[in-house]
Formats: sequence, structure tokens, C-alpha cells
Amino acid sequence: MRILLVEDDPKQLEPLCAALSGAGHIVDGLSDSAIAQWALSQREYDLLILDWMLPQISGLDLCRQYRQAGKTAPVMILTAKDTTSDKVTGLDAGADDYLVKPTDVFELLARVRALSRRSPVWQGDMLELGDLQLHKPTLTAKRGQTTIELSVREFQLLEYLMRHPRQILSRDQIEQALWEWGSEPESNAMTTLVRRLRQRLKTVHAADWIETVYGMGYRINPKN
Repeated sequence: MRILLVEDDPKQLEPLCAALSGAGHIVDGLSDSAIAQWALSQREYDLLILDWMLPQISGLDLCRQYRQAGKTAPVMILTAKDTTSDKVTGLDAGADDYLVKPTDVFELLARVRALSRRSPVWQGDMLELGDLQLHKPTLTAKRGQTTIELSVREFQLLEYLMRHPRQILSRDQIEQALWEWGSEPESNAMTTLVRRLRQRLKTVHAADWIETVYGMGYRINPKN
């Protein structure tokens, strides 16, 4: 998933970004809520993780604005506020989950997995297109009786393509979906990544599912 994490304490932000990235997610980690507000107007996210007590614009206000804009991705609020009334306030603002600080990384990752399962695309921890299955916990793909292991970036690319079957996706679209702010890929990175993923998919006889549409981008087109 592409996740927006907004936390103004760098001692919290950095390890949480590392943990989420290590679990296979694409994370835009921001400490400034005004920049986060702008980012929400520029990109689509699968999950928002917002610290309540942010300077300028609180995480709660960001959540309210996000819901008022008609956005439906899950929102998790991080806060030291732990009374029942505080939790009710957060949930009434449109949050889907509420995690009390100090944040336990393992609990955070478990809650992220739970929220991701609410997506209509994922069925539990598996994404399926035709007879090709993508398994989130193990970063593997399976077709028939054969399972292949994927790197984090290969998994992210295959997931993004499978979530948009038969659609032509431009290089810019894919790069925006897979790379975090400030870490734009080198010019040949996309070509190399697609080639690597095709090599992996040869094992399950699905390399030709990923098509290059010259001058436009790539798409995944399941074959019978």
C-alpha cells in the first residue's frame, strides 16, 4: 500500500517509516502537516497514519478535511490521548483506528494489516488476478503449484499492476505509486525493474502477462 505517515517527532517518524517500508509498503513520511495537506491533494493513498497533535494543522483536522473531500481510504490516528472521550472524538472525525502512544511497531504493523484487509481488492492477505495469486505476508506470487519469491520493489510493482488489470499505466504513474517523495528513481530503474519482474514470472509461465505498450507505458494482461 501507499501510506502517508505524518508525525512531527523524528524519533518516532524514522523508525515507523522504516518498519512500514520493511513490510513492503510505499511510505511518504512527513513531519509538516501543511505539506501533508498539499500531498493529499496531489496523490492517492491507501492508508493515512496521522499524529493527532501536529503543529499548524492537527491530525484530527487533516482527517476531517480528508473525509469532507469524499476520500474513503482508512485513517489511523496516533496520539497520547487515551481517554474514552478522546477515542470517540477521533472516531467521530472519520478515523478508522486509534493507536495510543508510545507506538509499538509490532502492534502498528498488525493494525495496518487489519486495515488493508478492508480493501475490496485484497481478500485477506491475498490478491488474485486470473490464476495468479499475490501473497502479502510472504512477498510471494503463486500460480498453480509453483511459488516465487519477490523483492519488495518487485512485489510493489506486481501489486500495482494487478490492482489495475488491463489498464495502460504510464511510467510516471508507476513511479509516483512506487517511489516515495524525494527518492525519484534513476532513468533506467523502471526498465530494469520490469525486466526483473518478467524474469521472476517466467518461473510460473506468466512473463508475457506484463506488456509494454510503446510510447505509453505498461499493463498486465492475463493470458489463458
